[in-house]
Amino acid sequence: MSELRTARTYNQDHTPRPYTRGRRRVSMYIAWSYPAEANADTAVLDNRFSTMTEVKRVAWPAYEGPRWSAAQFQQGISGALELFFWAWVKFQRFVGEVTGHTVPVFQRIDHAGFALPLDERVLDETDTLLVFGLDHSVTGQLPTTGEIEAVRAFLSREGTCLVIGPHHEVGATEDLKQREVEYRHHGDLLVPRQQRFGGYTRALMEGLGIPVVNRWALRPDVIEGKAAPQRITSDLDTHGWLAGVKNLNLHLHLPHYEVTDTTRKIHVLGRQPIDTSRPHPFIDAGHDACNTVVWMPPGEGRAGDVLVVDSTQFSTLFGNDESVERFWRNLVHA
Repeated sequence: MSELRTARTYNQDHTPRPYTRGRRRVSMYIAWSYPAEANADTAVLDNRFSTMTEVKRVAWPAYEGPRWSAAQFQQGISGALELFFWAWVKFQRFVGEVTGHTVPVFQRIDHAGFALPLDERVLDETDTLLVFGLDHSVTGQLPTTGEIEAVRAFLSREGTCLVIGPHHEVGATEDLKQREVEYRHHGDLLVPRQQRFGGYTRALMEGLGIPVVNRWALRPDVIEGKAAPQRITSDLDTHGWLAGVKNLNLHLHLPHYEVTDTTRKIHVLGRQPIDTSRPHPFIDAGHDACNTVVWMPPGEGRAGDVLVVDSTQFSTLFGNDESVERFWRNLVHA
């Protein structure tokens, strides 16, 4: 990431952005408790993020410089969490340049323990809301009835868009042999045999009547160092979400967004070919691609759009290129 171009601030209340026709106000909401994630017991192998020590060992020598030392960077699990914030900066800058509005990052419970439910303080001055389901399910993050109704009211406004993405679901079984098969399939040494994400986002989608559930953690097929091109259902993409988009980020464990009610008006726009050379129960069931972009157009009392996409598509931790940036541009021009 390039050096910072302006001074950084922290621990300030957000300044609302006035509505400007044609300039979307984009907000990011991380549905985790930062303290719950950072304070997870590192003696427990499953359902937690990596420590910086584990990241450094696996990614060596990527994090060996002074910038990543204990004198300058958080260590333990908190350091790994900070890598997410670093990796979202390019998306924030990109959208800021396109829209002319800053892109705030809100947390359900932040570093300092301040809680921010998803309510009018976030929603009233937002046009496109990204809700990232990076909360480990064991931390018990769930939306209240009031939050669900607030998001429903948000989607009743013309021109709004909810982008929501529970992360992967690894090892959702008591069968330890199957957990090992899943682990060998994605091949990421930093992901434990069981890592279940997205309790908040799953419950929010259920409350809003969005019939999508995150399943598995699937390794994309790779062509020339990039994720294989998406299989795009162009005739259903009347909005142009994936116009000009060839591939998405190469992330080793993508969730499959299973549509649980096919009678509803909901479209699978993008499907990622997966690495079928590595055994997995999803492959055994006859699949060779997973759903990566699912769109629920306005209807059924909603004036706004709903797009289900994983948070890794907005992060540079997993690389990004002109195709991914085209997706970002489509999103904020929508």
